[in-house]
Amino acid sequence: MTDSLQNLIEGKGDLIHFLRNQQTGPNAYPGVPAEYSNWRNEQTAWAQTAVLFNQSYHMVDLEVSGPDAFAMLNHLGINSFKGFIPDRAKQWVPVTPDGYVIGDVILFYLEENRFNLVGRAPAIEWVEYHAQTGKWNVTVERDERTAVRPDPENRKSYRYQLQGPNAMQTLGAAMGQTPPDLKFFHMTTLDIAGCKVRALRHGMAGQPGYELFGPWAERETVRQALIKAGEAFGLTLVGGRTYSSNTLESGWIPSPLPAVYSGEALKPYREWLTANSYEAKASIGGSYVPDSIEGYYLTPWDLGYGPFVKFDHDFIGREALEKIAAGPHRKKVTLALDSEDVARVISSAFQKGDRAKYFEFPSAVYSMHPYDSVLVDGKQVGLSTWVGYSANEGRMLTLAMVDAEYAEPGTKVTLLWGEPDGGTSKPTVEPHIQVEIHATVSPAPYSEVARDSYADGWRTRKTA
Repeated sequence: MTDSLQNLIEGKGDLIHFLRNQQTGPNAYPGVPAEYSNWRNEQTAWAQTAVLFNQSYHMVDLEVSGPDAFAMLNHLGINSFKGFIPDRAKQWVPVTPDGYVIGDVILFYLEENRFNLVGRAPAIEWVEYHAQTGKWNVTVERDERTAVRPDPENRKSYRYQLQGPNAMQTLGAAMGQTPPDLKFFHMTTLDIAGCKVRALRHGMAGQPGYELFGPWAERETVRQALIKAGEAFGLTLVGGRTYSSNTLESGWIPSPLPAVYSGEALKPYREWLTANSYEAKASIGGSYVPDSIEGYYLTPWDLGYGPFVKFDHDFIGREALEKIAAGPHRKKVTLALDSEDVARVISSAFQKGDRAKYFEFPSAVYSMHPYDSVLVDGKQVGLSTWVGYSANEGRMLTLAMVDAEYAEPGTKVTLLWGEPDGGTSKPTVEPHIQVEIHATVSPAPYSEVARDSYADGWRTRKTA
């Protein structure tokens, strides 16, 4: 019998205890130094000059091609495909039959009958499963992330993000001409140092910029051309330590637990997933411990993806989402943690006896899927899912979702920081006590530039 996620779950008994005590820490960002300079300067550069993120190592790429590629992806995602044509992209979200989010990726429409999905594994594995088990005339080719591949220096494509106020000037210098002024999530092909480079108009750090990708063999030629072009514009290279903290300002929640661990309808999928899959290795951390695994499942509205839900096509989970579309819904917000409370948490490390859970900088995430309770007068009113420090804002921030009545900016809440009972057995967790940290509900994205520049419905609470 092949080891599967289903067999693993059946052998563990208490699924929540198993996932909370997994021995995996937060997602790794391999292939680049932890810091090129220091994480403070690397953070401020994306707000003040320009940065180059090297995303060539930590994400999964999946090429989907064939006559049924468009129809299959349309059937699996909540997004509308009306008007979706080559040289466009979208943040693509699949859900379970019960309407809970499996994950999200960026879906690139490369050419007729050919797509590329880029991001974390859960959404990509969902596509692979349906391509293999359904009646779709498609072919899929997976380009695995570096951390779990036997040949880490032999990927199919490189992928860079050029972002910041001076990103366009840097790109223009690298091209030797004015870069095209594309609409958000539109694509084109550029020439950099004699290489043909596909470019997506994007805004990862809340500033104008591009995602650039092309053949692996040309990665260093393009990279060096960008670095040289950026010398006059303050271009800063961003390391793995800094990379994951940019989402605190841009407002994207990267960590929904894939909602596939329960339900009879998903049993065939769990039997298809291996005991070595992402889902089998996933770890959960934080103060929130629900009565059942479903307590960790999230809807598109929880994550700010409500505007993506379009009932103009048949898709898996449509019936469930139609029932919950009217709400009520939790709303995605940023929590600005009280600086004095944060200082007290940090200062507890300088004493004997009880200590609070350690805050790592700039990202304080210590599991693959963080879930902390957000409270008002001891009552749970939401969940915090990402936490860290922004040098640009001078604050410790978290990305959270709260009940609508507590979502107004300025509302006072508390974050329950640390795990119950002294902590779990994850290697990233030391013995500690739980503490409450006062926080102020703030907009998501927190960065004013990001709120003003992103397309409606993307990382915002606007309506598409």
